Amino acid sequence: MRLDENLGDAYNYTVKLFKDIGRLAILVVLNIIPIVNFIVVGYFARVVRESPRVEAPPPLEKYGDLWIDGAKIFVVLLVYMIVPVALISVGAASAIVAGVLFPFSGLGIVGSVLVVIGLVLVFLIMIIALMAIVHMVKTGRMGAAFDFDQILSKIRTAGWGNYILWIIIIFVITLVLAGLSAIPFVGWLIALIISPIFMVFIGRSAANIYESAPSLRPPSPPPPGAPSTAATGGELFCGYCGNPLQPGDKFCGKCGKPVK
Repeated sequence: MRLDENLGDAYNYTVKLFKDIGRLAILVVLNIIPIVNFIVVGYFARVVRESPRVEAPPPLEKYGDLWIDGAKIFVVLLVYMIVPVALISVGAASAIVAGVLFPFSGLGIVGSVLVVIGLVLVFLIMIIALMAIVHMVKTGRMGAAFDFDQILSKIRTAGWGNYILWIIIIFVITLVLAGLSAIPFVGWLIALIISPIFMVFIGRSAANIYESAPSLRPPSPPPPGAPSTAATGGELFCGYCGNPLQPGDKFCGKCGKPVK
């Protein structure tokens, strides 16, 4: 799927949220309440899980399951983002302190540099973290969020160019939302209203990218007595352990079984 097709599909999917204003209103209200807003993050996970198979946003139900899914995503993001968030926090605090107490100390410059480094790291980590979350949701395993071989293979087979461009678009929109939240008095409210809608858009779009990559799982081992190799798309795999084989191999380099 081309990037423009992906974004168009995600847009058409997201606008269907407005067909059920009650559901959208509940998402917005839940998003305001700390900890409870894990339900909204869990709804993002449900969008990912059902896309692209289902053509409309899912119903808002089974709140406990949604909260658990949201909490898992929060933990994974915390692990991925702890370093850049720390840099941004320290840098911002340093810049504020320098501006108020030590305007000529150079501390403000150091703080600004830390903030910039933190933002760059956020972007770089997002490249892996977004697909890691999708991979976790699709597989149903929390540990899959750190299965870097599978995550990178998914990105590679989907196409690095389109994926990086997609990340840039998402990153820019995220920065715009962050800017809106800084508007005095009403900015936080605007951001809270838009955030659930934007999460649905990201979930649908990310799932489209994930599903555009072919399955990376090796074929299942054959029953005892069956030939020990299996071919998929011209590639050979060991029928016992799934290890990729090269033409001419007589033994599997992983499990040592003979190639028949």
